[in-house]
Amino acid sequence: MVAAAELAHILNGMSVDVEEWFQVGAFENTIDRGQWDGLGSRVEANCDAILDLFAQTQIRATFFTLGWVAGRHGPMMRRIADAGHEIASHGWDHARVFSMDAKAFAEDLARTRKVLEDATGQRVTGYRAPSFSIDARTPWAHAVLAEQGYAYSSSVAPIVHDHYGWREAPRFAFLPVAGADLLEIPVTTAEIRGRRMAAGGGGFFRMLPYGLSRWAIARVNARDHQPAVFYFHPWEIDPDQPRQNQAPLRSRVRHYTNLSGMKAKLTRVIDDFAWGRMDMLAERLGAGAQRWAP
Repeated sequence: MVAAAELAHILNGMSVDVEEWFQVGAFENTIDRGQWDGLGSRVEANCDAILDLFAQTQIRATFFTLGWVAGRHGPMMRRIADAGHEIASHGWDHARVFSMDAKAFAEDLARTRKVLEDATGQRVTGYRAPSFSIDARTPWAHAVLAEQGYAYSSSVAPIVHDHYGWREAPRFAFLPVAGADLLEIPVTTAEIRGRRMAAGGGGFFRMLPYGLSRWAIARVNARDHQPAVFYFHPWEIDPDQPRQNQAPLRSRVRHYTNLSGMKAKLTRVIDDFAWGRMDMLAERLGAGAQRWAP
């Protein structure tokens, strides 16, 4: 086992994908978007609990936020920014990038950025695609981000998954657009005997034993000498959220498993590693990143 002291010099990226419990990919075919405004909002109470956890553990993180949420929760957005966290874009309403063309994507980015910046007074320079949906189907997406002046994206999952994934992409930070400084920082994976496994939070972290996540992050830090990128959602610390019993069994298992234990696991991973904002990671990683395009 790698000692914590050996890993303290590596700053990992802590991030929160801010969306309501009813806006997740698992329920996109169960809950109609036209119903959203009539459903009970839980994102503000959950984000306040996350802010308390981060204050107690003295870390700063990046909140990749939907424009739809920011436009309805301005005071919450200001609390996040005033606490020293980075506000970044998660798109407008969780539409996956491969469901848009380049023009629609550019409009989605611009609309979201304006709402986020108006709510917080903070310049938005980072982006994460809903459901890590920048992949081989969207070869134009990084170019659009570069054209709009984004400094970094954290939108690629370099694995095979039934909902997302770009297996051919590099595991670590790369420059995807010729002639541009836009940096892509993929979500973390661990490589074992040539096979990649998800290791950057989300359902992997929540559903499996904590020791597996700790081992994977430590392996990336110690063997690959790279920072980890970790993410979770506000709804993942909310075991009392409404149940969608009409959703497919697989979706329900993925969404509801171990919600009650998530906060304790988050506290453990925060204590075991050094964490910071994604824009801080982008500054550190940009100089040594290699260019890669499919």
